[in-house]
Amino acid sequence: MGNSSRTKNTLRNIIFGMSNQIVSLLLSFISRTIFIKVLGVGYLGISGLFSDILMMLSMADLGFGTAMVYSFYKPLAENDHDKIASLIAFYKKVYNFIAAGVAAIGLALVPFLGYIINLNQSISHIKIYYLFFLADTVISYLFVYKTSIINADQKNYIVSKYQMLVNFTKVLLQSIFLWILKNYFIYLIIQIFSTFINNLIASKKANELYPYIKKSNHKLDQLEKKKIYSNMKSIFIYKISSVLLNGTDNTIISILIGTIWVGFYSNYCLVMNAINNFINILYSSATASIGNLIVSERPKKRFEVFKSMQVISLIISTFTTVCLYTLFNNLIYVWIGTKYVLNDYILASIILNFYISGIVHPIWSYREATGLYIQTKYIMLIAAIENLFLSVIMGKFMGMYGIFLASGIAKLTTYFWYEPRLLFKEYFHESVKKYYIPLVFNTIVTIFIIMIIKIVTKHIIIDSWLKLIIKTILVSVFTLVTIIPFYYHTDGFKLLTNKIKSLLR
Repeated sequence: MGNSSRTKNTLRNIIFGMSNQIVSLLLSFISRTIFIKVLGVGYLGISGLFSDILMMLSMADLGFGTAMVYSFYKPLAENDHDKIASLIAFYKKVYNFIAAGVAAIGLALVPFLGYIINLNQSISHIKIYYLFFLADTVISYLFVYKTSIINADQKNYIVSKYQMLVNFTKVLLQSIFLWILKNYFIYLIIQIFSTFINNLIASKKANELYPYIKKSNHKLDQLEKKKIYSNMKSIFIYKISSVLLNGTDNTIISILIGTIWVGFYSNYCLVMNAINNFINILYSSATASIGNLIVSERPKKRFEVFKSMQVISLIISTFTTVCLYTLFNNLIYVWIGTKYVLNDYILASIILNFYISGIVHPIWSYREATGLYIQTKYIMLIAAIENLFLSVIMGKFMGMYGIFLASGIAKLTTYFWYEPRLLFKEYFHESVKKYYIPLVFNTIVTIFIIMIIKIVTKHIIIDSWLKLIIKTILVSVFTLVTIIPFYYHTDGFKLLTNKIKSLLR
């Protein structure tokens, strides 16, 4: 795959992915508003809590998802149909076993739900709601082994348009039935059905794009399986650590503070997840290109691409962090009311974690494409243990603010500094200072912009959608005008603009 093909496929994935997310975001706001008005924050709390529990259950896939995509890069580049077909057959058996395992473990947790849920008012049929969430998770494993080959081959854009239609229909039906019937069961049934349809569409498209995956009888030999299992073990440790680091906040909040606070936090998560989904499209669309780049290009070329990605990452991270910190509580207030607004300390700790995750995206993209999980698995395990320990202690004394701050501290003191050192040494052959210096500079600029905006807007009250839109435009323009000149003359920005110009031509 040449530079042109990599770039074109990446661009297609970004365009279709962005379109999908814009539609999903608009519908999610409508759906969430109806959800709160009809069912209340208690149902939001159990929804966020069950999602957290089942995210931890997703560890049962043992890291096969990432191992799958990684294992397809080389045979796709070499057009090795037999190898691809044998991998598909192997992963199908594995995921059937995983789906059964997740179902069994999920059912075993039902008697313990009472120890995790902490509500002032009881909600009827809560265990049945949990079983619906469990069914949705189990169904999500169907056909995933076929979806992975589409991701690895940079063809996400082919299924994105169908997913957009399914998601649009899902949210529309959920909103209508919730508003008319006020029934949470139907809401969850529609969710499960849409998950199945999305997976089924991706599976059929994979069969159309790669018809040889159904015909070949070639099987993986023991050496190939052993190599996959070796990668899988490393990814499994990394995956467990990642889930414990990022997927336990809601559970700890529910136990220590109350399940209703999970509902308050879930409104902030809706917005942040939407933004993260937009950002992830940029990087996930490029990950397969990076996998091809690692196989076919020299360290100098790899580093040049990384510099462009880092410039994009720093500009996006500053822009989104400034906008979120200065506009978030205004949005929540105008959207659903002052009752749902979290205090400035909690907001600052939430945004800290958002910023940390944003600026390390380029590292993560290269980590997935290069298979660095093997060397970095234990540093993530240390981060996860540190996070759990600090979250419980700081949560007891400082509340939600302490729980989120603990996550930030755990990230900064572990993988945040370790993974870049490894990547720069193994794959770029460059000094890691070339990574850290821009980060420090960007953080200072971000804090400076936030302070200026907070001072200027301190006495301005935002109490309507019109005022919020005006403030959003002013904050966005000021942030971009301030941040872009800092990067305009960097090598990464020049490489990026040259790439855009070539695409336009």
